[in-house]
Amino acid sequence: MGSGSSKPVKNTSGNSRRSLHTASSQSTTATSKRRSIVPPRLKNGEREAFTAAIDQGTTSSRFLIFDGSGTPRAGHQVEFEQLYPHSGWVEHDPYEILNSVNECIENATKMFFDQGYGVGDIKALGITNQRETTVVWDTETGKPLYNAIVWPDTRTSKLVHELRRKGGSEKLQQLCGLPLSTYPSSVKLMWMLRHVPAVQSALKKDRLSFGTVDTWLLYNLTGGVKNGLHVTDPTNASRTMFCNINTLEYDDFLIDWFGVRGVKLPKIVPSSDPDAYGSISDGALAGTKIAGCLGDQSAALVGQCAFTPGMAKNTYGTGCFLLYNTGYEPVLSENGLLTTVAYAFKGFKPVYALEGSIAVAGSAVKFLRDNLGLIKESGEIGELAAKVPDTGGVVFVTAFSGLFAPYWIDDAQGTIFGITQYTTKEHIARATIEATCYQTKAILTAMEKDSGTALHALAVDGGMSNSDVCMQLQADIMGIDVDRPKMRETTALGAAIAAGFAVNMWKGFDELKSVNRDDRKTFSPKTDEGTREKWFNLWGKAVERSRGWVDNDAADEDLE
Repeated sequence: MGSGSSKPVKNTSGNSRRSLHTASSQSTTATSKRRSIVPPRLKNGEREAFTAAIDQGTTSSRFLIFDGSGTPRAGHQVEFEQLYPHSGWVEHDPYEILNSVNECIENATKMFFDQGYGVGDIKALGITNQRETTVVWDTETGKPLYNAIVWPDTRTSKLVHELRRKGGSEKLQQLCGLPLSTYPSSVKLMWMLRHVPAVQSALKKDRLSFGTVDTWLLYNLTGGVKNGLHVTDPTNASRTMFCNINTLEYDDFLIDWFGVRGVKLPKIVPSSDPDAYGSISDGALAGTKIAGCLGDQSAALVGQCAFTPGMAKNTYGTGCFLLYNTGYEPVLSENGLLTTVAYAFKGFKPVYALEGSIAVAGSAVKFLRDNLGLIKESGEIGELAAKVPDTGGVVFVTAFSGLFAPYWIDDAQGTIFGITQYTTKEHIARATIEATCYQTKAILTAMEKDSGTALHALAVDGGMSNSDVCMQLQADIMGIDVDRPKMRETTALGAAIAAGFAVNMWKGFDELKSVNRDDRKTFSPKTDEGTREKWFNLWGKAVERSRGWVDNDAADEDLE
């Protein structure tokens, strides 16, 4: 079975974790210091009410506590270890994910308590999470059976090529909204069932539990093996390829086609629900209701208050994800996009979205920092890129995990074109930013074709959006305005909104129109259409030449 078949899961003590402030850290820290001597404010004679959010991402976890206006009052963030056992493989220790979340909750809650507030002031919390990442555990012991296989992992490339030749593959996207690729949870679970003896044994004993990261966290936060809940929401379930995009229930054809009959799948419940997610079982927030759950990109759409069909947002995180609200009916793409659930609040009709997913965005910046040493901190990327007027002819196709939407080229790898003796690290930095911007433009073009409507502005958030240089380049390459909020923790805010809805802090979407609207900044394009087309054509040429680097005919033994 190779080295992947018997590798134990580590229960780490967290020594590899790096404790950080959140992206809104400076203002949050300053606010907490100012408020530490101020008693809780009264609102209409009652104590001020708060919601909170666990934001479990690909490279870090965070916990934030928001007031009713969407302003974070306390927060804590922790980076955790990325595991790369082989080329193309990306794993996380499930225990380290859980430990990092608990550490964030404890530290942020202490900050909140130091301001004079109590547990009862947090009316509910929500969870938002990296999607597709796959966790399996023993139903009877609650212990993971393998490391979590992370969403950009490409070990399943050969398996995907095999499945594309299988009868019925042409039905998949119509049923679940997703094309066959290395991206969704389905193929990750199939790989484990083929290659990990502990997983095979658990299935035979009827003890194999499956979940995405939201499910793993909910199971443990509500009691684990004792009485932990095994649930998920439609935004996460729709990323597995097991869920019917129309009914939002598991589909028998899909379950059988992927060969996962007998695996214990989480119950699908609304994204915002006062009862379905239980309460925190212990720790600083013991007894606090969990009332919302959204996959991270859906959470960012909610956090941007993009509740009207035709509104869109782009989140620049480890990857980059553009979601376009299509309303109450799923729209199947003819141009390489995904159909996904935007959100499904209890008492409201589910809302759908078209999505364009870019595998590598912020992770390319980390590559320049950690692997090449071109920068010391990720935030320096914009400053470095601004030192040159252009890339000097360099084009960097950041296909570290193949290329996702709208290309779906899984045999591409990262490739840099146009290097000469003139090339400097500044040119490479700028080309790295432009790679994300060009892929965003490609997705935007596909969305306009599918929807028949051209966007005039794009709401943005996430780490790379903090850079004015990055966002100006994005506007110049797309040819439309880029709209950036002052408070950019919109993913966590979306989960907090979902939780708040469930406990009636808000009763309708109109009540959220003023949330996070102050001091937004707009970046307008400074380029002409001819220049943009010239740049984009060069990018397209580079994409075509990046194909074919991965040998999908390699034997399994070569991939393990």
